[in-house]
Amino acid sequence: MQRVYFDNAATTPISEEVIQAMLPILREQYGNPSSIHAEGRQVRAALEAARKMVAQCIGAGTGEVFFTSGGTESNNMAIKCAVRDLGVRRIISSPTEHHCGIHAIETVAHEAGVEVIWLPVDTKGRISYDMLERALAEPGAGKTLVSLMHANNEIGTMIDLEKVSGLCRTYGALFHSDTVQTIGHFPMNVQQVRIDFLSGAAHKFHGPKGVGFIYINPDAMIKPFIDGGAQERNMRGGTENVYGIIGLAKALELATQQLEDRTEHIRDVRGYLKSRLSEEFEDIQFNGDPDGESLYTVLNVSFPPDPKNEMLLLLLDIHGISCSGGSACSSGSEKGSHVLEALGADPMRKSIRFSFSHYNTREEVDFVISQLKTILPVKEPALAV
Repeated sequence: MQRVYFDNAATTPISEEVIQAMLPILREQYGNPSSIHAEGRQVRAALEAARKMVAQCIGAGTGEVFFTSGGTESNNMAIKCAVRDLGVRRIISSPTEHHCGIHAIETVAHEAGVEVIWLPVDTKGRISYDMLERALAEPGAGKTLVSLMHANNEIGTMIDLEKVSGLCRTYGALFHSDTVQTIGHFPMNVQQVRIDFLSGAAHKFHGPKGVGFIYINPDAMIKPFIDGGAQERNMRGGTENVYGIIGLAKALELATQQLEDRTEHIRDVRGYLKSRLSEEFEDIQFNGDPDGESLYTVLNVSFPPDPKNEMLLLLLDIHGISCSGGSACSSGSEKGSHVLEALGADPMRKSIRFSFSHYNTREEVDFVISQLKTILPVKEPALAV
């Protein structure tokens, strides 16, 4: 049975080049990078070469990149340590952040008494920069952290990273951005756009799962989030996931080198699905801001009310199509999407997130449309005049 994978925002298939880069570490280079003998030094050299590659890809110094278990750890580390170590007493964020960001903020609000300002979003998921500036300009608010994801993982709506960075610099606020969905898909240079904390995860750009990184600006240096040994220059205890780190670096290198070609291809596939859905089905809508500042790897489709809506995801899976209703981290939850709720989306409509990689094709879009036609009513042909 043919299967089409359109759930790349949840995770991407690991590329063959990445697997080949990881194999020597898995098979032969087994030394502990903290050991001083030859086997340890060999692996240490590979690990530091990977760090240098990641740093180059985001315009950072090698001493500013720290490897973690993924985006969730990196986001928790930035938010919680900024409060613990840098005197943050107020956080400005949005209700459409990934749950790991929202829950980390709620934790420090509860445990440390940090004030939280949730910026409302409009029907496309966009924040108001005027409201952000007014919040930043409030007198006597104390040290502030702005924590906003670069692109929303469910609807794709993006913030203007440079604009937010500029506002934070003007008002002396720290800036953390969850860039898990955009690293490897958009150019990123922390020398050109000043960010204090930036998070990434390998499995979003065809690397292995369970490994990520955090960029930390030297002017916002924090203490360890995980205590233990002296790994990661005393910033994160625990033996490094070396083969994962090697895979992350190779995947990011490839994504950076092939960025233009991959972007053009993915935009074409996404645009083709968007046009085919509108042509074939009645009252198709799109959540977020798909024709504006948006993540080109995501298309969140809103289908009109229909008796089959509650089973639509399962029916698509049965028909060989993998997609999602939102964040993979919330699968199995009976609650609706907190992102769509913040947008004021109609709960009677069914939203499906299709997300793409450079491995997807127009032929796969045609397959999706053909299968949807067997599930949902199609648009009535126009009457001849």
